[in-house]
Amino acid sequence: MGEELSALTNRVPNTGLERLYRETAWTLRQFAREVNRIGTERGTPLRYQEPSVHQWLRGYVPKEEVRPLILEALSRRLNRPVTYAEAGFPPPPDGFPDGGTVEGLVDLGRQDMDPSRRSVLGYSLFSVALTVPGWPDVVGRMEAAQTGRTQRIGMPEVDMVIAMTERVSELDDQFGGRHARPMAAAFLVNTVAPYLRTDAPDEVRKAMMSAASDLCYLTGWMAVDEGLHGLAQQYYVKALQLAGASEDHLTFCTTLRGMSVQAVDLGHGPQAMRLADAAAAASPQAGPRMRAFLAGQQAHAAAQTGDRSSALLYLKEAEIAMDKAESREKAFGSYDPSSLHYHISHVRHELGDVPGAVEAMQESDKLCHEIYRRSRIKERATLAEFQMEMGHLEAACATWNGALDEYPLVQSSKVDLRMRTMLGMIRPHLKNPHARHLHERARSVVPATLTA
Repeated sequence: MGEELSALTNRVPNTGLERLYRETAWTLRQFAREVNRIGTERGTPLRYQEPSVHQWLRGYVPKEEVRPLILEALSRRLNRPVTYAEAGFPPPPDGFPDGGTVEGLVDLGRQDMDPSRRSVLGYSLFSVALTVPGWPDVVGRMEAAQTGRTQRIGMPEVDMVIAMTERVSELDDQFGGRHARPMAAAFLVNTVAPYLRTDAPDEVRKAMMSAASDLCYLTGWMAVDEGLHGLAQQYYVKALQLAGASEDHLTFCTTLRGMSVQAVDLGHGPQAMRLADAAAAASPQAGPRMRAFLAGQQAHAAAQTGDRSSALLYLKEAEIAMDKAESREKAFGSYDPSSLHYHISHVRHELGDVPGAVEAMQESDKLCHEIYRRSRIKERATLAEFQMEMGHLEAACATWNGALDEYPLVQSSKVDLRMRTMLGMIRPHLKNPHARHLHERARSVVPATLTA
């Protein structure tokens, strides 16, 4: 048949497609036959032969409507998702600037799974110019899925994704994200992305996109825990896109708030404020616990920008909302009084009230649920740093010892950073027996790379 192919600028061989082709162990004829078969399945019979496949491998780009058929043929043969980027094709058209949402998600997750790519992906600085879409800009904005095989998914598959996300979140809380995040990335690539491409009733499809959005947010949160800020933002943007496509207000707002937390931790106060405000604006019908969740972050960001009156106003709003939420029901696993006191502590510290910051962080520690081990270690270390600012060396040593009790159980770069800070702060005080004992104990459990 007549071939309408657009050539790459210099007809550079398509090494990505060549690599995939060799992995299939097909002949050129077998490759063409499988593409033709899928075309017939989808109601568009094709008659490709060996010369066409040879041209693709040489660098000619197949027609736009044929590219998904080629990817589907490769995916079936290799038993894993194959994306446009992996096959060396231009990204598919989409309402979002980074190409197809599912395509981008697979490429992102696969690169995250590859340790050799992680340093390239993740260690970029926080992008203060990051353009965050607003809620009206993302609602319903997702490309039509190219469904492959005839199987359909239902709510049991959605429930499984939700349950897996909850389990990964528990592992992150207890043991840190260093080991849990690659598991989440693999699950996104190998299970969730294929589900997003599979035929389903509208309500199931929306529910699956919502579940995928929540998993993307969690994966981004764990990337922040590892200091992989560029990677985290890519996951966060995917979470926003999927939340908009599924009209999931809760995950959309939660993700924006998570991006604000990332920004404030890195000292980007104005950007943190903008993101926190965007999260609040996108959730006009928020209940009291969600309002406390959002207002607490607005207070922290405002304090970092030096806006004392706004910080205190938002903090008061968070406290009132938390009182309302707690009077209705106790909620384990969401924003709770321990979280609120954490925000109170940081707001007071940003505003120069170090004794007040110590008091609030101590209260946060008392109220922290047992499962949140990673957060507890980090916050105890922060409390000790505040105590040192007050000149309370022995109290700080006692607090740091409490953090060290659980430190060996957690794999987290944020926690590692707090241990490095501890060693630097106590080193000038080694003549004090409490500081010397803490220093010796820390050197026995903290990796040598952090003690140098």
